[in-house]
Amino acid sequence: MNVQSISLGSHTGTHIDAPYHFVEKGLTVDQIPLSTFLGNVVVIDVTSKGPKEKIAWADISAHEDAIRHKATLEHGVFVFLRTGWSKYWGTGNYYHHPFLERDAAKKLLELGVKAIGVDSLSPDETRLDGDTPDFGVHEVVLGAGAILAENLTHLDALQQGDWLVSLAPLKLDGCDGSPVRAFAWSTHASH
Repeated sequence: MNVQSISLGSHTGTHIDAPYHFVEKGLTVDQIPLSTFLGNVVVIDVTSKGPKEKIAWADISAHEDAIRHKATLEHGVFVFLRTGWSKYWGTGNYYHHPFLERDAAKKLLELGVKAIGVDSLSPDETRLDGDTPDFGVHEVVLGAGAILAENLTHLDALQQGDWLVSLAPLKLDGCDGSPVRAFAWSTHASH
């Protein structure tokens, strides 16, 4: 028989942020309907962005029709930003990832996006210089009751085709986030 002990933070590895992470009266992981964590994904390639570069609406807008369409499908839509930064996991470069502008996050939510995911530490800029970071994307997305997924990997595998993604968290009472085993399976959604 084998039994192991696990101790980790709510934002360890690939994980989701629940609204409670930034919103005092926001929903905690256990209060969010499981259906929220299942969505049709649109993966947007922003691998041309360099260290600490902003990802603006202009970088995303070409995918607006696909996002609108998938928002109408059963399970709704997730948008994942493929920066390519997961290749730097475990190195100092990981902290210098490109980041999403607050206004672009707002526009995604207006299109019906229920989760925004990144293959980096955060959709916001990570600051290591002691200055208070601007958590604009966290504030906008979590403030709207949507979720964030961070530290995703292998988004290149989802770049083509139609995919349904699960970001189901552990049911942690009163928690602001949870590690997830993110996975996807191909669908045949009509366009």
